[in-house]
Amino acid sequence: MIRKRIPRIGFVSLGCPKNLVDSQRIVTVLRAEGYAIGSTYQDSDLVIVNTCGFIDSAVQESLEAIQEALAENGKVIVTGCLGSKKTEEGNFVALRFPKLLGVTGPEETDKVLAMVHENLPPPHEAFDSLVPGGGILLTPKHYAYLKISEGCNHHCSFCIIPSLRGKLVSRPIGSILREAENLVKDGVKELIVIAQDTAAYGVDVKYKLDFIGGRAVKTKINVLFEELAKLGVWVRPHYVYPYPSADEWVGLMSEKKILPYLDVPFQHAHPRILKAMKRPGSEKNLERIEVWRKICPEIAIRSTFITGFPGETEEEFEYLLDFLKEAKLDCVGAFAYSPIEGAAANELPGALPQEVREERRERLMALQADISREVQKKHVGQTLKVLVDEYDEENHVAIARSEFQAPEIDGVTYIEGKPEVKPGDMVEVVVEDSDDFDLYASLKK
Repeated sequence: MIRKRIPRIGFVSLGCPKNLVDSQRIVTVLRAEGYAIGSTYQDSDLVIVNTCGFIDSAVQESLEAIQEALAENGKVIVTGCLGSKKTEEGNFVALRFPKLLGVTGPEETDKVLAMVHENLPPPHEAFDSLVPGGGILLTPKHYAYLKISEGCNHHCSFCIIPSLRGKLVSRPIGSILREAENLVKDGVKELIVIAQDTAAYGVDVKYKLDFIGGRAVKTKINVLFEELAKLGVWVRPHYVYPYPSADEWVGLMSEKKILPYLDVPFQHAHPRILKAMKRPGSEKNLERIEVWRKICPEIAIRSTFITGFPGETEEEFEYLLDFLKEAKLDCVGAFAYSPIEGAAANELPGALPQEVREERRERLMALQADISREVQKKHVGQTLKVLVDEYDEENHVAIARSEFQAPEIDGVTYIEGKPEVKPGDMVEVVVEDSDDFDLYASLKK
């Protein structure tokens, strides 16, 4: 009997971890329906490109990925944020690439699947047994992103996320806990909690009651963290607006219930610029940081900043640098302002030349490198628990992360001396050296 070939789907996932979670959901359903996931354009019968449309460089990367997929494969479906972008003439992507099989926006899994079925029928009805309980992960199997809400109610002037992904929609807390439990059963040791604004979780439903194992609980972020803490794995919060309510989370950190790590996108420090950005909860940030460090002295704080925002003067930029000197954040990322099509900030007076925006970004990162170098030194001599991400066979070095290091965006901890460890192992190390962003350690004997 001739065995029928299993249809294969190629997948290109671009953008932030929230996009990655959307990709995982689509891949999970496809695998349950019997599709295989292709590793190259050539071995795939069809390719899905999950796009990002947040800043100009992301738009360009998405357009190039679509063009490449069309050239290398020819049968392409586009989804994600860029797929929802409209112009007066029609859909931005569809107009540029008329040969696409279809285009959808973010969080439209059903539409993507319908397009796949139309162009490449599934081999059989969905069999959930074909996939693990936590779904298919596009991350290493020992950590996973846990998306708790979609959309955003804020209207930051430099951002178009609300127009791309809509208003805040919080997931039921019971659904989130079930997903988290399944992920842990499948071997996940670190849950990274993400949303556009993690602190706003539950606001849209007025913190209504939901049920977890027959217990009535509020749809509220501190309640969610309390429940996740019971799973016995690392819980890392991301994308926290600097509201006073974050003090409650930091209390959970001091109690060792969630990781002592806070990812807070301050974006700037000068009051006038923050007002022009329409940033919520951004006043008295130095005071907030001081409070957090009093509650949990070992807390690591990372942030992102925008340089060259329209109208930013040299004095206002220097104010931001002074803020960094005083705040002494553990890790910082910076972006030169990019005028995103549709963003209100584009209408503000005082647009700065690209070279000025970029020069300020470089100055900020040079300063932060000096600050981070001093911050990292405090770990030398400490014993830290780390999670191994990979092993470099050529150099006999394990690449791991401590509680203070998130994947992809922060530094790492190198375990030297030919350690006998593998990805997913959680071990104790003694830190022996550090540089601007990374730590160098050996296994604790």
